[in-house]
This record gives sequence, C-alpha cells and structure tokens, in this order.
Amino acid sequence: MSGATLFDRLWSAHEVLRRDDGASLLWVDRHLIHEGSHHAFGKLAARGLSVAHPELTIAVSDHYVPTRDRASGGASDAIRRMIATLAENAETHGIRHFGLDDPRQGIVHVTGPEQGFTLPGLMIVCGDSHTSTHGAFGAFAFGIGATDVAHVLAIQTLWQTRPKTMRLTFEGTLPDGITAKDMALNWIARLGSDGARGHVIEYAGSAVRALSMEGRMTLCNLSIEGGAKCGLVAPDETTFAYLKDRPFAPDGADWDAAMEAWKGLASDADAAFDREVEIDAGDIAPTVTWGIVPEQAVPITGHWLASP
Repeated sequence: MSGATLFDRLWSAHEVLRRDDGASLLWVDRHLIHEGSHHAFGKLAARGLSVAHPELTIAVSDHYVPTRDRASGGASDAIRRMIATLAENAETHGIRHFGLDDPRQGIVHVTGPEQGFTLPGLMIVCGDSHTSTHGAFGAFAFGIGATDVAHVLAIQTLWQTRPKTMRLTFEGTLPDGITAKDMALNWIARLGSDGARGHVIEYAGSAVRALSMEGRMTLCNLSIEGGAKCGLVAPDETTFAYLKDRPFAPDGADWDAAMEAWKGLASDADAAFDREVEIDAGDIAPTVTWGIVPEQAVPITGHWLASP
C-alpha cells in the first residue's frame, strides 16, 4: 500500500462515522462566522437550539462592514441591522466576537491566522467560499452554506463526501516580481476554471516552500477559482515561525508537543494522489485577467486575439 497524503491524515482524524452511501460525519475544530450568519441563527431559534461549542467559534464583523464612515455602524439601515444582529447572537450564545470597535476585527480569513485561531491539522469551516485560505497552514478548510452553518453551530459536525486529491507542484525559482497570485492565475489558465473540480489540492515544490505564509494563503484562497474543494500546504518551519506566540496558539510545553504533531502531517514520499500536475516556476510571468471567468488569463509575454 502507498503512504498517506496530508489530506488522508486530515480526513481520518476528523471522521466520526461513515454512512452506507459513503458520506462521512466530520468533527469541526474551528467555525468562523460573519454577519451573513443571521439565517443560520434564525434556524437555531426556530428549533429552540443553542450553540453546542461556542468556544470553538469566532464571530467577525467583516463581509458587509463599510470601509468609510465606520462610526455609523454600516453603509445602510439593512447592513447596520446585520452587524448588530451578529453582535446580539454572539452575546446570546457566548461566542467571542470581533466587532467594529475591536482592534482584532478585519477580514475573517486574515483574522483567524493572525490570532492563531487557525492551526495545522484542524478542520475549519465558514460561510464563505474562500475559507480555503486557511489551508495554507495545513488545515482542512472550506466554505459552507447557511444550512450547514446552522448544523455546525448546533452539533459541531458536518456531513461531507470525500473529495479526490491533486498534487500541484511548482518546482524551481520564481522570476523576480512574480507572486503567489501569478502562480494561481497560471495554473487556473492552464487547467481551466473547472480544472480541479472535485479535488483537494496540495500545493508542493520548492517554489511553494519559498513563499511566505501570506503568499501561501493567497495560493490556497484562489483554489476555489479553479474549481477545487480547497487548497493545502503542509506545515513547515515557515508555518511555525508565523504562528509562534499568536494569542490562540499553544505555548510552553504545549507548543513543543504541537510542533511535533504538525511535522507529522506532511504527505509520505510514496503517497499516491488521484492527479499530479507539475509546473516550472521559472516559466511563470506576470499574469493579467479579463472577462468573467478566472481562466481568462494571459501572461504579459503572451497575447490574446479577440474573436472577430
């Protein structure tokens, strides 16, 4: 038998049970919510349910927060109500909330890593497709809909069907000025907007290892634009250096134990993936996009001819 992939380890660690139809009930370690979660809380209220594990949830005022005139609390009456409702639901259920006046407030997928709430080996969900951002830390992270948000709030688990795996390897050195965004647009242009549909992508190779955590977060974030369930990068010294001394990260002896466990998450050398794709990092040029789908991209060294 071949060795285990990073995703194999994440899935098996969170699978509570498996039905005859192949669907698995997975334990959720971290749940991020924003003001769009009011539908889910409405479902709980209608059934008289409470939040099962409020300590595993963080609420962040994020998606509808105005960039100007924040003192007014929202860009319109409707948005102000949504922001206020999130605060009320968080208080009612004992959920930690980063509101407009909290210095920790920000983009939900940045706040999680900044606070150390995002950690390797965890399963993380949020009512937003770009939850895949957290996969940069070696976490199984993906977006869910309003009904699933309510399900997680109520019982801290989620039914899922296991996706396939793809290893996307970038070997070599990126040319000067090339960023993780160019890497993502490059593979999406090559494979198409549905090129990774039904797969979890593990990003690997020397060019990925050379990225900062912010770069890896960008790469995993854009996995969705290529149709993937999520993106992953195995944790390494770059990951550990970023997480060290974050507010919610382990400390002391717990930190040492956590690092040892995280090092064991990497895919085995003989691990088998359902699909393998290799890209020469040195061939990637600055990339521009147009149109309505992410695969409509071209390097500045190329050209595009419009249809007559």
